[in-house]
Amino acid sequence: MTYLVISDIHANLEALEATLQHAGSHDAILVLGDLVGYGADPNAVIERVRDLQATTIIRGNHDKVGAGVDSVDAFNHLARHAIGWTASVLTAPNREWLAALPAGPVNIDSQVQICHGSPFDEDAYIFDELDARRAFSAAERTLCLFGHTHVPAIYKFDSDLRFLGPPRGSQLRVEFDGNAQYLVNCGAVGQPRDGDARAAYGVLDTDARTLAMVRVPYDLPAAQAKIVAAGLPEVLAHRLGVGR
Repeated sequence: MTYLVISDIHANLEALEATLQHAGSHDAILVLGDLVGYGADPNAVIERVRDLQATTIIRGNHDKVGAGVDSVDAFNHLARHAIGWTASVLTAPNREWLAALPAGPVNIDSQVQICHGSPFDEDAYIFDELDARRAFSAAERTLCLFGHTHVPAIYKFDSDLRFLGPPRGSQLRVEFDGNAQYLVNCGAVGQPRDGDARAAYGVLDTDARTLAMVRVPYDLPAAQAKIVAAGLPEVLAHRLGVGR
């Protein structure tokens, strides 16, 4: 079984389209939340994702706030501005669909679990080894795929916890040891924050026990121009260009 793994699209239609075209077809698609927020195409991104076949989708924190399921209290100034604009432009059907997305974690099969933030709290971040240890304790599968930080990362736990580092380059292939547990963030499609502006995604092969972590360029100027034209803060466009 092969899965396309995408997360944190953040209303960036150009990045999503480039990712889908580059990735090609797979048996199923896993979407790890935050379809909206920051970017200028929330409706188009939702509708594109809704049209995908064999897809498991969970919500992210921006999805909850944009749909009115959660409050904006935890957001910083930029995120509040962007999600307020997002909420104002969402169509009623898209808002209802977004509000109905399930919370993570969700078990996909006997090997794989997905979450937005972490398996112990859908809104918690996994940034360091302390976070990872808590996540491994809560995980119900040997592989837990997560997003939320916008930074690719690989943690492995067997006799001890190891941070295998953020992947660099256009593609990294991870081979899973059957005696270990893994936490993997494939990175953000629509707003990377690891200094690489290219969209990030993963391809998981559960039969071969491998995961390819991939970067792909997209029409960045078009996405930036849309943000400015929508009246969103220009710093959001600038961040896309520097991958921060």
